Amino acid sequence: MVKKRTNRSVEVVEPAPKHLACLRAEVAASAGAFQFLCRFFFLGGAIALAACAPPPAADISFSGGNATRGENVAALAGGCGCHTEKAGPQLAGGKALVTPAGTFFSTNITNDRRYGVGAWSDAEIEQAIRGGILPDGSVESPAMPYYRYAGMSDEDVRDLIAWLRTVPPVARENQPADSPIPAQRLVWRAWKAIFAPALVAPVAVPRGDPDRGRYLTEHVAICGDCHTSRTIFGTANHDFYMAGGNDVGETVPNITPDMQTGIGDWDLDDIVASLEMGMLPNLDSVQGLMEDVVDGVSGGPGYGAADPADLLAIAQYIHSIPAVNHTPE
Repeated sequence: MVKKRTNRSVEVVEPAPKHLACLRAEVAASAGAFQFLCRFFFLGGAIALAACAPPPAADISFSGGNATRGENVAALAGGCGCHTEKAGPQLAGGKALVTPAGTFFSTNITNDRRYGVGAWSDAEIEQAIRGGILPDGSVESPAMPYYRYAGMSDEDVRDLIAWLRTVPPVARENQPADSPIPAQRLVWRAWKAIFAPALVAPVAVPRGDPDRGRYLTEHVAICGDCHTSRTIFGTANHDFYMAGGNDVGETVPNITPDMQTGIGDWDLDDIVASLEMGMLPNLDSVQGLMEDVVDGVSGGPGYGAADPADLLAIAQYIHSIPAVNHTPE
């Protein structure tokens, strides 16, 4: 609106010309957006700077684990098969993971001292697995689901590290990510500070049901990493928990108990058979990434080598989650 003085010296208010009103609205909107962006980046920068502080020194020893039990943990984690290229040396890295943020290549986690984790301390390996922090203080990309492993028990991670120490070294150089994201070291640090959930890992593995099944599913086998779709920020879309997705380079099915789009007509034995042998109720077999985690890759252990009691606990938990009617495309 604009003010106009009449010959009686009385102010009256008349509508502003339409183009001026639109211009003022655009300026106000632009100013508001600019302020929002400034606040967002200021907040993000502050969080990122806060996250630059090194992690507190652990008062727990991650040495002295049991490698035999650790092999079972590795089997439940799909043999850590994401770190093994098809037909490549076990855990020597190089496997491509295609994501909306670019293509990431798994790292060498053999005991090679130059390219692998052979020169890392047990505490440094634990920080990489559960905290996403590398020995040089940098933060791993979310392609490594450390934020899911963050809930793995001290007992299991200690045994897993003991098993990793038995893997023969392979001198294979790591491959950088092919991603358009700039300043990745800062971006991953900010992502961790903003989006990674704050989890408190249990000291020991939960023993009773359904806690054990939930624990194994979410923090060791990390089924949701493939079977739960992601938001535009790369975080789990909890509205579609275990309802399938296509964020990992292939379409992953809905494994909720929905009768139309999920596995609602499967019984516990069907779920266990799919985990243990890769066999589906229609006598077909699993394919793609699921085949890798069931059979293992390049001689590594997979679900099929895990304790049957653990597979049953996972099946019982999957059978109990809420049904979601969703067909991933």
